[in-house]
Amino acid sequence: MTLRFAPVAEHALLVELGETIDDATSDRVVALDRALAASPPPGLREVVPGMVNLLVDFDPIVTDHREIEAAVRACLARPAPEGRTGGLREVEICYDPDLGPDLSAVAEAKGISVDDVIAAHLGGDYTVRMYGFTPGYAYMSGTPAAIQLPRKPAAIRGVPAGSVIIAGPQCIVTTLLMPAGWWVIGRSPTRILTGDEDRPFLFDVGDHVRMRRISREEYERKSAENA
Repeated sequence: MTLRFAPVAEHALLVELGETIDDATSDRVVALDRALAASPPPGLREVVPGMVNLLVDFDPIVTDHREIEAAVRACLARPAPEGRTGGLREVEICYDPDLGPDLSAVAEAKGISVDDVIAAHLGGDYTVRMYGFTPGYAYMSGTPAAIQLPRKPAAIRGVPAGSVIIAGPQCIVTTLLMPAGWWVIGRSPTRILTGDEDRPFLFDVGDHVRMRRISREEYERKSAENA
């Protein structure tokens, strides 16, 4: 296992647990994040997990890089929990063509039908791996190989909030109107930004996500309820 430590200014330590983005490395990141949350060392302020690393932010008046590194090593020395950790969340999706404008392009590129694209997406085993880019922007692994495509050559402007987008093995539900270079295959009324200051996002890193198809009528009703 890769293990490297790099100081970041006087108040943070970057802990690298791997060199390639894969589920095994991400699982180690999530396990360490949870271990530090369960047994925080003195001076710990925040832990920010990434795909292959964590940024451990601390109060430099209370502790230092050496002591935080020792605390991290102690966490890593403990037995990792067996089986799946994290909660189970559900994301509802409508796959109507105007809400999933890239469905047919994905189907054509992969040599399958639109129905096959939808079935594959619904059958994915999704795990929240990190947050980034914009508030609530949860990067999920688990997009099935049958529908994996690289990002588009250029981003498209004006992708609506709630768009379900895929690229490579990853899937995201967007939270803002924004440009995106990923493939838009549906739209969700599920509220990702909760408005709760104690729990601002629906997902925690490490949560597992189940996709559920809904009708256009359900989509319109739930979008109005969550507006």
